[in-house]
Amino acid sequence: MSPSPPPPVVVRGLSKAYAGKPAVRGVDLEVAAGEIFGLLGPNGAGKTTTVECLVGLRAPDAGEIHLCGIDARRHPDAIRQRLGVALQSTALPDRMTPREALRLFGRFYARQRPEEELLARFGLTAQGDQAFDRLSGGQRQRLALALAFVNKPAVVFLDEPTTGLDPQARRDLHALIRGLRDDGCAVVLTTHLLDEAETLCDRVAIIDRGRVVATGSPRDLAAGSRRRQAVTLRARGPLAPARLAALPGVSAWEARPDGGSFETEDPAATLAALAPLLAAPGVELLELQVRRASLEDVFLQLTREEPR
Repeated sequence: MSPSPPPPVVVRGLSKAYAGKPAVRGVDLEVAAGEIFGLLGPNGAGKTTTVECLVGLRAPDAGEIHLCGIDARRHPDAIRQRLGVALQSTALPDRMTPREALRLFGRFYARQRPEEELLARFGLTAQGDQAFDRLSGGQRQRLALALAFVNKPAVVFLDEPTTGLDPQARRDLHALIRGLRDDGCAVVLTTHLLDEAETLCDRVAIIDRGRVVATGSPRDLAAGSRRRQAVTLRARGPLAPARLAALPGVSAWEARPDGGSFETEDPAATLAALAPLLAAPGVELLELQVRRASLEDVFLQLTREEPR
């Protein structure tokens, strides 16, 4: 029985510093074929530097990068034929059309998809001969994906692909990204939109201060978030914040003029102790929500332990 091929993205001990200040510190990652993998983190956490090292735009100081079973640091030219990359913004000459851009980019690779196929797949057939400076933001992002897919890549890197798009354009782009995954590509994307990561990504890595602090599916990370549930409370009347913060099981209390929000490991005990406070004279309950931890809760828990 032949051994299974290695994952198309394997990173071990990746490190990069600027002027002696570490930006990426010993990052380990694996991404499987047919998987959308998200890199999440606060501004300055090291996400973009990690992606730039993986696609060959920056030389890492240390670590191993194997893409499609090839040592990317030793054989960068061989790797470029197998990668698709779309950075935060795509800049082309104002008068260049999508058809011309796809034809030009295709000539850089040994294998390529026909431009008509790409225009149809990414919803740009009607704009195929329209100047770049007349494309909408969503159309430009779809063109960026088409350019990243022109060489039939095994791995696609997307840096903040939906930044600045309206909800419908975001939804359309999500469908296209899922299509890349369904074709068997390993898709690595960075995003600041945690709801996007929660709905789009099969797995995510949360990076903080250059280190990976958690990896897993959004659902599993949320389920393992210290088994806490989040409570949001709004009320009118004499409801003292100090008494709410002192309820059993309450942590991460955030007060607001009309109530507040908190986490609890024992929602039954917390709500039982809260009920008499809400029944006190002059208190009017406006809102009470109890929900399980989300990916956003996990993200904030892991990245706000210390002031940045």
